[in-house]
Amino acid sequence: MISGIDTRNLFSPYPPDYSNTYMEKRWNITITNERKSATLQQALKIHPAICKILVQRGIETFEEAKHFYRPELEGLHDPWLMKGMKEAVQRIEEAFTNTEKILVFGDYDVDGTTSVACMYQFLKTVYSELDFYIPHRYREGYGVSKAGIDFAKETGFSLIISLDCGIKSVDLIAYAKTLDIDFIVCDHHLPDTELPPAVAILNPKQKDCHYPYKELCGCGVGFKLITALAQRLGLPEQSAFEYLDLVATAIAADIVPMTGENRILAYYGLKKANVKPNNGIKALAQLSGLTKELHINNLVFMIAPRVNAAGRMDDARKAVQLFIAESYEEALHYAERLHSDNTDRKEADSSITEEALALIESNPDLINRKSTVVFAPHWHKGVVGIVASRLIERYYRPTIVLTQSGEYAAGSARSVPGFNLYEAIHACKEHLLGYGGHFAAAGMTLEVHKVEALRKKFEEIVAATIPEELLIPEIVIDAEINFRDIKESFYNIICQMEPFGPENLRPVFIAKNVWDTGFSKIVKEEHIRFVLKQENITLTGIGFGMAEKFHLLQLKKPVDIVFKIDENEWNGQKSLQLRMIDFRLSQP
Repeated sequence: MISGIDTRNLFSPYPPDYSNTYMEKRWNITITNERKSATLQQALKIHPAICKILVQRGIETFEEAKHFYRPELEGLHDPWLMKGMKEAVQRIEEAFTNTEKILVFGDYDVDGTTSVACMYQFLKTVYSELDFYIPHRYREGYGVSKAGIDFAKETGFSLIISLDCGIKSVDLIAYAKTLDIDFIVCDHHLPDTELPPAVAILNPKQKDCHYPYKELCGCGVGFKLITALAQRLGLPEQSAFEYLDLVATAIAADIVPMTGENRILAYYGLKKANVKPNNGIKALAQLSGLTKELHINNLVFMIAPRVNAAGRMDDARKAVQLFIAESYEEALHYAERLHSDNTDRKEADSSITEEALALIESNPDLINRKSTVVFAPHWHKGVVGIVASRLIERYYRPTIVLTQSGEYAAGSARSVPGFNLYEAIHACKEHLLGYGGHFAAAGMTLEVHKVEALRKKFEEIVAATIPEELLIPEIVIDAEINFRDIKESFYNIICQMEPFGPENLRPVFIAKNVWDTGFSKIVKEEHIRFVLKQENITLTGIGFGMAEKFHLLQLKKPVDIVFKIDENEWNGQKSLQLRMIDFRLSQP
């Protein structure tokens, strides 16, 4: 985090849906250890293609498959294995004994606001001297803020529990110490060599922490503290599990693998979200128009954007108020405000994207580059990162989108998979006042008159270092199957691989030598409704944004298709269909 620019979570944990924009793509069929997949197939007696996918995802034995398909809460690790847990719980108990005021402090995104909501609600069941604090995105920036610490001092708080932030706040936590304010840091970001002087640090990524699972999100780390506190206070296990739907929302929205403990937490969090949801999740689902069962993609694409919009467009405090609301009516009040923020966010996102595309398309020099850098002083700072992602969907190259922030230009950058964006930004540091980020995303500030210099330097660096193949989107294909394999039983086993997410994405398949029946057609000028045949088996499918490729079907030649399997419901009847990702003429 540099100069008020939040460099975390600047890209989706899910691959962009390039089906919305036609461009040639690289197909990469994943290589599987055939011996291991054959051994697993003998043990499980399910389709070999699914066994290949399981082996690709590190599941090689019957027992591992059992734990994968049937996650159990008993599979969660003992919270006391986490370094710092004993000290954290003791400090909170001390605060209870001395009737100290506790401030629950968190970031303004989904992970931070759900973390704060979980911790605040849990502590509220056993203690009353507490409040919560969410920093304002634009006035205070990401993470622990001086304004937040000063607020704590002025209002008599002597213990701050920071969630999803704090691991890099060495100076600020030292400042709090001079004010006799203690910190417990619950974070999941990679620590620097120097750690903040907190009374306890909970972060499975810190050195010498032997906690078995390292990929928890911030809310997950906070949840482990809640479970440890529940044990120490003699509360029933269910008192901690009450917040699993919020934990699942954080896991879905943040960039964490859907493996191990995250998978267990998300699995049971979704169950709770569908049976007895948090009032805030219920209200947001209602406003999103969701009438069916909640799946992980609903949390990612319907719930999370509305929560994030609060911080992007206004103040994220109301996102916490949404999640801690004691009644559905109160939650609906806050949900409507978040929904309104999200509508504003979408309008800003759409209009800025259109303006940015127009800037590029009106200048041939910008079209033919290996990178994109666009700037307009009036663009909303809260959506420039989203716009960068939109531009990559069109041009597929490292992208920086800048706007004016006070006297300076500030913005966000996104990369394409495989290209180290941070190194490229670092090579441009002579033109920057501040920058930060990681391999795939970054943020920066600079003087306005240096935007053109940054554009030239960034293009120079990217053009000199990026391999040509990285400028072509890659589709990773899990396995080859035939139409005869696509049955309800096959689809049901795929569905049992949910919840999907990073490192456990919904499987992508390829089928070769497929023929058009002659009934495929263009719909709404942009999309293709497919009716395809292979070995006398006919299946339908939908390909969004593929109309430009329709001529390939009219050649009456066999095609290879890449797709996911979906279920289509029409007039109460369900049938399997193909969600097309790409297709091309079959190779002789």
